[in-house]
Amino acid sequence: MITDVPPLPDLRREIDRIDDAIHDLLMQRTEVVEKIGHAKKGGGYLVPGREAEVLRRLVKRHSGRLSRAVIVRIWRELFSALVAVQGPFAVAVYMPRRGEGYLEIARDQYGSYTNTISFTSAAQVIRAVTDGVATVGILPLPQDDAASPWWHTIIGDAPSTPRIIARLPFTGPGPGRGDGREALAVARPPSEISENDRTLVVFETASGISRASLFRQLSGADLGECAHLGQRELGDEAWLHILEVNGHVTSDDQRLRHLVEMDGALVRRVSVIGGYLMPFAAADLAL
Repeated sequence: MITDVPPLPDLRREIDRIDDAIHDLLMQRTEVVEKIGHAKKGGGYLVPGREAEVLRRLVKRHSGRLSRAVIVRIWRELFSALVAVQGPFAVAVYMPRRGEGYLEIARDQYGSYTNTISFTSAAQVIRAVTDGVATVGILPLPQDDAASPWWHTIIGDAPSTPRIIARLPFTGPGPGRGDGREALAVARPPSEISENDRTLVVFETASGISRASLFRQLSGADLGECAHLGQRELGDEAWLHILEVNGHVTSDDQRLRHLVEMDGALVRRVSVIGGYLMPFAAADLAL
């Protein structure tokens, strides 16, 4: 219970003093970020793993009645504004129809004033990122019943091939953030690769291989629990399966090689197409 409340004019002067202090710190932070941009000698300004780690640290140390979700939102605006300070920054958004929800997700993550470009197809979003027209692309979360899966188009090792870098919203799906939709963010590979909570891996098998058979073979590779997000047929001879794998997995991981080389292997080829730190759960942001 608050007691001994000072007069209202004194409280307002205290608010003004705090606002000036916050503003001074924001200007100082901008100066430091500019120095970081010069130290990097151009490019590589987007560091999603580092941003996620900062948010997790702030949410953990936060106290008081100000919502943790609001803290995340404030810092997301700050991150995005300061990426734009370092270099060109634009977001390509999948929007087959107005009100589809992905624009809200994009602004929630990458800032209300960041330049956004809408496209009616996932292929256009990926092309914009590949060509450097956009820094980040926002695309639907893969689903088994998706009519036009896009994730198979980012298989490849070319430096310009986008990689999945985030699962959105980072504060978790809910009202006001895409109406419960979830999305993935793709970007050309960031210069600073961080450890991920989850890795997105594409497994190629012969056609007709059941999900249960694939999971039985995966269980022998010590990959831990995996989530099947979708599949796509490649003609009559092969299927692609996209799975979310626990932990940080790289393309040269011995467990992935074992899946292809083992006797009776169902998996013909394995491709890592990105990863992310998991979004906050509702309990993480509760007061």
